[in-house]
Amino acid sequence: MGYTAGLLLAAVCIGWCVVVSASPTADIFENGRSDKEILDNLLKQTRYDKRLLPPVTGTLTVNMSVLLLSLASPDESSLKYEVEFLLQQQWFDPRLRYYNQSRYPFLNAIHHHESIWLPDTYFIMHGDFKDPLIPVHFALRIYQNGSVSYLMRRHLILSCQGSLNIFPFDDPQCSFAMESISYDLSAITYVWKNDEATLRKSPSLTTLNAYLIKNQTIPCPTKASWRDDSDSSWAEQDDICSLCQRRFEEQGNYSCLKVDLIFTRDRAFYFTTVFIPGIILVTSSFITFWLEWNAVPARVMIGVTTMLNFFTTSNGFRSTLPVVSNLTAMNVWDGVCMCFIYASLLEFVCVNYVGRKRPLHNVVYRPGENPVTQGDKKGETGGPNEIVTCTNCGPNPCTHTTNNGCATENCLPGAPPGMPAQVRKKEPPHPIRVAKTIDVIARITFPTAYAVFLIFFFFHYKGA
Repeated sequence: MGYTAGLLLAAVCIGWCVVVSASPTADIFENGRSDKEILDNLLKQTRYDKRLLPPVTGTLTVNMSVLLLSLASPDESSLKYEVEFLLQQQWFDPRLRYYNQSRYPFLNAIHHHESIWLPDTYFIMHGDFKDPLIPVHFALRIYQNGSVSYLMRRHLILSCQGSLNIFPFDDPQCSFAMESISYDLSAITYVWKNDEATLRKSPSLTTLNAYLIKNQTIPCPTKASWRDDSDSSWAEQDDICSLCQRRFEEQGNYSCLKVDLIFTRDRAFYFTTVFIPGIILVTSSFITFWLEWNAVPARVMIGVTTMLNFFTTSNGFRSTLPVVSNLTAMNVWDGVCMCFIYASLLEFVCVNYVGRKRPLHNVVYRPGENPVTQGDKKGETGGPNEIVTCTNCGPNPCTHTTNNGCATENCLPGAPPGMPAQVRKKEPPHPIRVAKTIDVIARITFPTAYAVFLIFFFFHYKGA
């Protein structure tokens, strides 16, 4: 019995050794083996074909994750934003499972990426790649359970959408999407890793003229797909829309994920370089209303200087703005401010012209008094309450005051007391007084109108 048992045990050991030596992957995970040798055996053409999808039950799920590294914009007024990020894709490939008998927690497959199946992720709805596609910065790792992690760096120049009609109060939105170009939803499904609603940001995130205020990660809207060849002008017709939808469905439905980045402008920059200097120049042109009407050198110098300074500031800044065909907030600002400066200059011209006109009826201007005529002044013999002798009171002469008790200065001869007699024609005001009156009115109307414009401008465009 002992001899028979020994023979049986020897036969079992020999059989096990034969089986182990026949297995192609029996010793490739032992200590001392490099990840290259392990991958060379895993990726043999007899057991692995990169042209085939990973053999999983149902749809292959690819988990996506984005880590922002840097944001930049060429200048404040640009709608081009440069975004640098790391895109991580993870999926399960049972053909790449291996036993954890080696010292490697994962296999570094960076030099085997051409031999491994990878998702055909395509970037859509963006601007352009800043870096050439080759060489590509990436990392490729294979874990013992067959999980594959593919990390690649991308630097995109995004073409953003902004409301330039309210620039610089707009918030440009930049979007880019990732989609499988050849596998539809029945084969591959893209999902955000851990159902993240926002992008992850690197602790060393750097920005240059890029002020990110909000971001979100969402599935792509179906109507926004580049595969939809329908004409947007037909979208209002139901029958045409159904036809376009059928065309889209015939091409297939593809999994797609979208990233929205919402930026804002550095409005403090525009307030310090555009709005505050403009307010100072416009209000400086109002100083002429407090100068004398005949101070020609001072008023001309203030009006012309403020106009030239505003032109210089406006033109220097306008050269950096995006060129659009519609009316923008900056055009409204420049136009209205220039109108106020020009109107203050015209007000001086009007005041100077009126003040130099020849007065009518020899009207004499005396500051602080009402205009009087020289003729009346010379013909006066007494005050209105002076007692005079009158021969027109009746058959007998009498004495009474000059105005005979009337409320007005002149009364008809013989008129009863209190009854107004001949009303003297009111003399026109002196031209100098008219000029001064125009200045007084301008002191109130111009600042008030400009204040109303400022309130309307900032509330309207900021709210828009």
